[in-house]
Amino acid sequence: MSVVDAHCDTLTVLAQQKRTLGECSSRGHLDLPRLRQGGIDVQFFAIFVGPENSRQPVHYTNEIIALFQEAMHANSSLICHVKNSQDIEKAIKANKICAVLTIEGGEAIRGSIEQLEAYYRQGVRALTLTWNGRNELADGVGMGTEAGGLTTLGRQVVQRMAELGIIIDVSHLSQPSFWDVISEVKVPLAASHSNCYSLCSHIRNLTDEQVKAIAVRGGVIGATYMPQFIDIGCASLDRLIDHIHHLYKVGGISCIGLGSDFDGIDDTPVGLEHAGVAVPNVAAALQQRGFTCSEIDKILGDNWLRLFKEICG
Repeated sequence: MSVVDAHCDTLTVLAQQKRTLGECSSRGHLDLPRLRQGGIDVQFFAIFVGPENSRQPVHYTNEIIALFQEAMHANSSLICHVKNSQDIEKAIKANKICAVLTIEGGEAIRGSIEQLEAYYRQGVRALTLTWNGRNELADGVGMGTEAGGLTTLGRQVVQRMAELGIIIDVSHLSQPSFWDVISEVKVPLAASHSNCYSLCSHIRNLTDEQVKAIAVRGGVIGATYMPQFIDIGCASLDRLIDHIHHLYKVGGISCIGLGSDFDGIDDTPVGLEHAGVAVPNVAAALQQRGFTCSEIDKILGDNWLRLFKEICG
């Protein structure tokens, strides 16, 4: 059984703070010692391209890719950049943590299919189309009732992503944008870090209809540790398991994964404080709820590995 976390923002904080990936820190949520402590085998590292980076998004993205590559080189005995499932198998056999490079925010391609292809050649294997606002590809959830769907360019981008083997991440998308993606491509989709709107009515969470649409085509949803997405009143580990159980009831066991959002959130519920403790606590809580060993394996990693192999090869 391999453990996969499909979303963290650690690259952003490494760029801003005096932290390194290889050293255990009292700050933030994730570094190599804590990944090892928590038994995480595959970590998706997102390059967050937010509104503050929109003037020079390509330059900023390439800066963070360089930072990522430096971290891989500095810690090459412990972690490696993986681009396909064969890379993952080799790394795990060598007792190394696998790093999947992703981008959060379609601003990064600056309206260019060629730039998307360049990122693919640099090893990017997933793209979250928007953050909460509007960009050249689509509208995010923050646009509210004014939200539209995919732009003409956005439709071309998701089609090209499907052709290249880049995971299409629908977290943060507005409802019209989400349903446009569903109609535009037939590949399995990811929602790297989203929970259930039926249990917590935050705009970033997925409705049951969205969960079903992702599940029916073999996609995966990363249950996330963001307190506001777990419960508006009092977030807890137990309430996160409620979300996982709801995903199970609505979409089935094969649509569930984990997407912590570590280093992209300020606070965490008790038991989910950092990468060193979260997964063991989630696994124990799932077992207490009656999930079988096989089901827990799927939630903790097997579902993400299946999707990664199907999309990225």
